[in-house]
Amino acid sequence: MSQSDDRNAPLPRMEKDAALKWAKDHTAYMARLTDVELTPSTAKVNFEACVGENDEVAEDGRYSLFYYVNSPAPVTEHTRVVRMLRRELSRQGYEVTSYREFKNAYTSAVFRARNKKNSYVVTADTVGSGKKEPQELSFAVRTPCMLPPGVKQQQF
Repeated sequence: MSQSDDRNAPLPRMEKDAALKWAKDHTAYMARLTDVELTPSTAKVNFEACVGENDEVAEDGRYSLFYYVNSPAPVTEHTRVVRMLRRELSRQGYEVTSYREFKNAYTSAVFRARNKKNSYVVTADTVGSGKKEPQELSFAVRTPCMLPPGVKQQQF
């Protein structure tokens, strides 16, 4: 539902295409900021229904977007990347909600932060076991629950 205590508070409005463009642009920005490449073929787009506190699902078209794309950056770079994201995004209005530096395949790098103004969540973390496939760095964005423009918001 919405990010406020009022479950009927107006939701932010954005077309799905615009949300996806923002997510792609922001993951690319995080990669540029940390001087790593992205592998576009690994990108995944997941539009999900918003589920309320009591498992209610509205029928008004509201959605949340989860988008991620991987980087082939070697694990020796993962700590540098999450350190830089923590420093730079904190200066840009993000609250760091989770942070861990890379130690090994079982204690991998984790960075999560929430934008204080719009509740977007960004992440960068080590993915893959390192056994059958190399460990990579994944950059991701999750939007809050949003509603397409022009749609009447369902009330609960």
